[in-house]
Amino acid sequence: ADTTHPLTKHRKIASSFRDSSLFDIFTLSCNLLKQASGKNLNLNDESQHGLLMQLLKLSYNCLNYDFIGTSTDESSDDLCTVQIPTSWRSAFLDSSTLQLFFNLYHSIPPSLSPLIASVRRSLFNNAERAKFLSHLVDGVKRILVNPQCLPDPNNYHEFCRLLARLKSNYQLGELVKVENYPEVIRLIANFTVTSLQRLAASVPYVKATEPHLLETYTPEVTKAYITSRLESVHVILRDGLEDPLDDAGLVQQQLDQLSTIGRCEYEKTCALLVQLFDQAAQSYQELLQSTNSSAADITVQEGRLTWLVYIIGAVIGGRVSFASTDEQDAMDGELVCRVLQLMNLTDSRLAQAGNERLELAMLSFFEQFRKIYIGDQVQKSSKLYRRLSEVLGLNDETMHHKPEVLGPVSVRKLVKLSAVQFMLNNHTSEHFSFLGVNNQSNLSDMRCRTTFYTALGRLLMVDLGEDEDQFEQFMLPLTAAFETVAQMLSTNTFNEQEAKRTLVGLVRDLRGIAFAFNAKTSFMMLFDWMYPAYMPILQRAIELWYHDPACTTPVLKLMAELVHNRSQRLQFDVSSPNGILLFRETSKMITTYGNRILTLGEVPKDQVYGVKLKGVSVCFAMLKAVLSGNYVNFGVFRLYGDDALDNALQTFIKLLLSIPHSDLLDYPKLSQSFYSLLEVLTQDHMNFIASLEPHVVMYILSSISEGLTALDTMVCTGCCSSLDHIVTYLFKQLSRSTKKRPTPMATDDRFLHIMQQHPEMIQQMLSTVLNIIIFEDCRNQWSMSRPLLGLILLNEKNLMEGIERNLLTKNRDRREVNDSMKNSTYGVNSNDMMS
Repeated sequence: ADTTHPLTKHRKIASSFRDSSLFDIFTLSCNLLKQASGKNLNLNDESQHGLLMQLLKLSYNCLNYDFIGTSTDESSDDLCTVQIPTSWRSAFLDSSTLQLFFNLYHSIPPSLSPLIASVRRSLFNNAERAKFLSHLVDGVKRILVNPQCLPDPNNYHEFCRLLARLKSNYQLGELVKVENYPEVIRLIANFTVTSLQRLAASVPYVKATEPHLLETYTPEVTKAYITSRLESVHVILRDGLEDPLDDAGLVQQQLDQLSTIGRCEYEKTCALLVQLFDQAAQSYQELLQSTNSSAADITVQEGRLTWLVYIIGAVIGGRVSFASTDEQDAMDGELVCRVLQLMNLTDSRLAQAGNERLELAMLSFFEQFRKIYIGDQVQKSSKLYRRLSEVLGLNDETMHHKPEVLGPVSVRKLVKLSAVQFMLNNHTSEHFSFLGVNNQSNLSDMRCRTTFYTALGRLLMVDLGEDEDQFEQFMLPLTAAFETVAQMLSTNTFNEQEAKRTLVGLVRDLRGIAFAFNAKTSFMMLFDWMYPAYMPILQRAIELWYHDPACTTPVLKLMAELVHNRSQRLQFDVSSPNGILLFRETSKMITTYGNRILTLGEVPKDQVYGVKLKGVSVCFAMLKAVLSGNYVNFGVFRLYGDDALDNALQTFIKLLLSIPHSDLLDYPKLSQSFYSLLEVLTQDHMNFIASLEPHVVMYILSSISEGLTALDTMVCTGCCSSLDHIVTYLFKQLSRSTKKRPTPMATDDRFLHIMQQHPEMIQQMLSTVLNIIIFEDCRNQWSMSRPLLGLILLNEKNLMEGIERNLLTKNRDRREVNDSMKNSTYGVNSNDMMS
């Protein structure tokens, strides 16, 4: 019977198709398209139109083929490189192939794919690459000169992707050498001014002698972006459109690009921002002073100022990419003065009406300002500080003592401010309304409380030392909250919504404090406060509300934070049982939650799945934190028969098997927590991995194989480490068996047997690693190299089969070597060392 793994069969078939047929199909599609382009087609004829579109689709699919068997999801291909086989070079060196698609673009309603711009760089030598790039840029120029097709949304989107691919796959130093570069960059700049697309992010790294002309066009792009954002505010409010300011990720993405572009010809950028800011601020102040101002007019000006504060923060942050001058520091000073003056105005209105978006923009500005101008390395004589002193009357000393100004002040001085002392002694709902229980608000709205208590916790730690009385005093509001929840849960009838909200707010507060307490002394105060008095309440909450992620996820995250040995804060004394006690609570929570979540059946399936993934991700992170924390001796733990570890690990396996492979990579938080946990398990608990059932072992190995090609470097690196640990363990077992030494545990033999039954898994992973290192832009080569030697040794006989031990030319050029490289997407197919 054929025992080949289905995945291996699929890869063999795909690889064989690629090598024997795919290029012929691509050539045929191009030839047919050439024939079609030479005829007067009637595109109103449905059959002719359909045939042409199918031919284009065929060509596209040929180029979009997964050539080396490592593609991930299609939604994230924007910066990928198309791994065209070397044997296809002739088609791309022939300029007529590229010309064909540009000609078709101008003769039919197309959707031009950007794939051709992403052909891997190693396909050509330097001269060939320059020639190919020249033809590509010439085609782009033709489209920009005749942009009649760009109003079509799909076509416009694909053209923008083409420009993005052009930028990502070729360095600016190469682009400036193209014959038509001056004309092309002018056209692209004009296009960018209209569409706010970007090509100029490489300015600080240009070393070519040819002029890049960006100083001519970037001010136009900067002005177009800034003015378009300000003008959009009125339109969005008038027409009730979705406000882009509500999408923090989108705003940050745009600002990241603008931070570099705006610093190019910075004098012009600064002058524009000063002019626009002064206009908006003056209008805003006049509206506030007027008695008959409309709320809509005030909202518009606040929106415009919000964009300007964000943009000012971005361009100040962009200073890090450029060699700065005193003049530029003075320009930064002009902008900073204006934001600080606006802050004084908005702070005076907080009691009546605050603007959340504008406040968030202020925080973004201060974050950039802190990175650039606050720190020991910053000269206090900087022209920025001189400008602050001239305009606002702020010198180094006054900036330390004025709480309304965020200056280069130490935390110890900050704690002495009356406003900070008030917060440390009055963090209750009476003074901070968001700390109250609001039955109308969403539970997720309480996330800000974690940030708030992280800040308070850090401020408290400055002078806390070993003062337990001060700690107890600070914790009084949280103690009262815990007692309230305990009282509720002790009765048969209680207001469930009120209990949930009180508990969720409380655990979010505690997570902030736990995160801040990264010293052993302060953390032990918190631990002693919580255990054993309040741990049962957290366990009870998991039992009651396991089906509600809005409630359970914050509880699980608090536990994950408590077991995280941040800054070695969990180094308990030798005689202390605290490490074991903490892990028992953790194991109990994982087991309770896991077993209950797997039995959910009373809610719709999609809701069950959403509930599971949120909690499972945190459970994996929690277990990883304990296993890697080095404060529990698990060897001793097992020796005395404590089953807490086994319970947690078995729950982990049950949860894992309930999740399809694809979801492990589709959900970033889940993939990161799972693969980092797997890395710890394979490093320190291979006996547990070796004891698992064959289908579980195969699931784990398959997940590693798929994770090797993940776009997330953290996941890919974790997979490399896990694979290295497994391969090392396997090699040692094989070496032991060949020396006829008895194995200490029967589970070792079982694991070895599983791998001998499925050698294609190790072969496949060797192939994947080699392909990534050789053909891709590998960002973690060192990590990729870790499992490589072990993989090679396990496949040594296959890799060297038929190869003589000499370096003669005929031996170097053996056909078998070339064939094995061609077929490397599915690995070698003869028996290996494990047979």
